[in-house]
Amino acid sequence: MATTSEKELKLNVEWCKGCGICVEFCPRNVLELKSGKINIKNIEACIKCGQCELRCPDYAIYLGGKEDGR
Repeated sequence: MATTSEKELKLNVEWCKGCGICVEFCPRNVLELKSGKINIKNIEACIKCGQCELRCPDYAIYLGGKEDGR
């Protein structure tokens, strides 16, 4: 199992409905809505807290291991 430091932010843009909940809950301003869909605008600021994943009603954003291939 990957530790938090080994995980990376993953997007499934096709599943995103553009509600912006993840953007609002991100404490480091990593995310934005671009053309009505989620976009990572500042990955270097991401602390991998998981708030975006926890709040997304569409499972369009998550912290995944590099080995998961998605």
